Amino acid sequence: MFELPTDLPADLVPLSWLVGVWEGTGVIDYEAAGHHYAGEFLHRVSFSHDGGPYLNYSASAWLLPEDGERAPLLAEMGYWRLSRTAAESDPGPALLPPLLPPVARTADDVELLRNTEGGFDLEVSIVRADGVCELYLGEVRGPRIDIATDAVVRTAGAKAYAAASRMYGLVDRHLLWAWDIAALGTELSAHASARLAKAD
Repeated sequence: MFELPTDLPADLVPLSWLVGVWEGTGVIDYEAAGHHYAGEFLHRVSFSHDGGPYLNYSASAWLLPEDGERAPLLAEMGYWRLSRTAAESDPGPALLPPLLPPVARTADDVELLRNTEGGFDLEVSIVRADGVCELYLGEVRGPRIDIATDAVVRTAGAKAYAAASRMYGLVDRHLLWAWDIAALGTELSAHASARLAKAD
């Protein structure tokens, strides 16, 4: 049986099905700069919360070569939140405290954030160990999330990476995802996908 957490702030209820640690395998299949990248990888994704109106996110992946020796492939972390305008009762920017006392948001407050398609607009910020930072915008609608980069920033030494889109879905108690990228001079195209199960 799939259990949803009941201790989340109201803003996180539309994302509640993500909370937990997910593990599984995926495949890479990408053509760029005259090279065909292919292989299988082990993937671990964690969504957690610390009481704030956002989910903490981290993910790691390891390439599974034929000899069985896994090699680090990806490390990223970030935050997932519903899109809403910050109020005077919210802290920030940086360490600035709120100007008004905190206000407990309710399910009715969150319902007002629903977009015209019936979902909720989403903001996702992700930083990767390879020197790339991404800001994704998109939507969560039931057990499906679609996001695409609004901005990509990379360090001078990072490999060329221009845009991305990701899709996440809950299907038969598994987290399925697909990641399209525009990298190494190639247009946006399919890059990797995985099927993950909830870890005990």
